Amino acid sequence: MPEPVMEASPRVAKPTQQVNINLEQLHRLGMVTPEGERTPVSEEFRIIKRPLIKAAFNRGLDGSKRHANLIMVTSSLPGEGKTFCAINLAMSIAMEMDHTVLLVDADVARPSVPRYLGIDAQQGLMDVLTNDKLDLSDVMLRTNVDTLRLLPAGESHRNATELLASLAMSNLLDEIARRYPDRIVIFDSPPLLLTSEARALAGQMGQIVMVVEAETTTQHAVKDALRQLGSDDNVSLIYNKAHAFGGNNYGYGYN
Repeated sequence: MPEPVMEASPRVAKPTQQVNINLEQLHRLGMVTPEGERTPVSEEFRIIKRPLIKAAFNRGLDGSKRHANLIMVTSSLPGEGKTFCAINLAMSIAMEMDHTVLLVDADVARPSVPRYLGIDAQQGLMDVLTNDKLDLSDVMLRTNVDTLRLLPAGESHRNATELLASLAMSNLLDEIARRYPDRIVIFDSPPLLLTSEARALAGQMGQIVMVVEAETTTQHAVKDALRQLGSDDNVSLIYNKAHAFGGNNYGYGYN
């Protein structure tokens, strides 16, 4: 008698894990929080996010502007405030009525999103790219902000640049954009002038936000970083740590 054919068991998706962001810590750091009062920082990011949201969903009839809802936040050099801006931008967009946000820690060599948010490091982006048995839903984290999800950097890897430039990464970004068409995805990227990972990532993004530290980052560094990005039709700049007029507070400029 022929042996019975054994049917493969359907893959059971692991429940999405929840983490609690330390909102009090963010508030003490002067960052945007959903329940926080109106502050100069929160108002600045209300201005900054509006054109990014508009561009994210202003697709042509032919479906142009591929991955327009995938936004990379980067800088020329370390210390310019890109992670600070990426988290504030994600938090501000999470306050929208019609959109959700996925914050991806793509600074895979020096992930700092967990430190800001007061959470432990978890499996994440690198693990999905190196383990074909892991699904995006296995490593995506729910948070105590209902409209915000997190994708940690995951385990560091010596071939991070090649992984971010790989077909697996391209397929993952297609999956993110397709599975969550109404979600804005913010990538906290490595600095452009010190790592090759940022350039690998930039070519697959719909929008790029480059953070420039006021009175510190040289014009040469900014121009060099912009040259590495190539086309500038999807690049915006945030002028960070600028002294506000009439006081000693810090502010932001957007262009």
